[in-house]
Amino acid sequence: MKLHLFTVDAFTDLPFCGNPAAVVLLSQVVEEHTLQKLAKELNLSETAYVKPLVSTAEDPWVHCSRFTLRWFTPTTEVPLCGHATLATAHVLFHSLGNTSHQLEFETQSGLLVARRDGHYIVLDFPANPPTPLTPSEETQLASLLKVVSSGLQVEQLLLSRTTKKLLVRLHHSCTREQLEALRLDSAAWMSLHDGSLVKGIIMTTRGNLEVTNNLQEAQKNPSEYHCLSRYFAPWNGIAEDPVTGSAHTVLGPHWSQELSISKLRCRQCSPRGGDVLVTVRTDGRVDLSGQAVTIIQGHVTL
Repeated sequence: MKLHLFTVDAFTDLPFCGNPAAVVLLSQVVEEHTLQKLAKELNLSETAYVKPLVSTAEDPWVHCSRFTLRWFTPTTEVPLCGHATLATAHVLFHSLGNTSHQLEFETQSGLLVARRDGHYIVLDFPANPPTPLTPSEETQLASLLKVVSSGLQVEQLLLSRTTKKLLVRLHHSCTREQLEALRLDSAAWMSLHDGSLVKGIIMTTRGNLEVTNNLQEAQKNPSEYHCLSRYFAPWNGIAEDPVTGSAHTVLGPHWSQELSISKLRCRQCSPRGGDVLVTVRTDGRVDLSGQAVTIIQGHVTL
């Protein structure tokens, strides 16, 4: 059996930046344990498996607009992954020449939509706003909370229960340089919490961009952002994720409320780094916009 494979750098327009994901085209049934083994073999933060839902006489990869989509880390299947969804849409639109303006993906998190917007691909995702910890949650996470900030001043701790992401909002005095300089032993966090309540930790602070809803104006200075973040998910086998779409379904609603704007330019400050444009809608969803670059194309033989 041969499966068509792509690796794509997502949320960037430059190779070797952003977040790499594998995209595997499924034209036949593959057993689940094989999907997991392949994700482990590829050893990227996410491997996406995409399959057309409608068979046509013509090439379904070109003419179909509705697909199933699943995401696997090297250790487990996850219910939502933004950068691998962006990578999948990029492969369909730009590598396979899909003619649709909009693609629909059936996933564990419901129906997700990706559409073209000039050089960008826009992902329509559910918003996952974080809320304060309850006293019992604070007790459960007490050991983890003592070390998670690595000595930086914490302004607020919030939890997105739908995604199991803990948002650690650092004091506004925290600079981008301090955030980028953090060296966290995220593997040690696993000894302090079993992953039952938290699967990932978002470290975030406010950026230096003037508050504006005009993203075109905001993009004139490429070094300025509304918010900065890093994301760590050792409970999912990812010490640090370079750029995380699902984390921005949490960050977007939080910073939108804090800054009283609906459109944000966000930077994830991992060593690879990447940009996400977030629009927080009034219907409980967010639009995540980004670019992507195909790096490798080939086949997997099973």
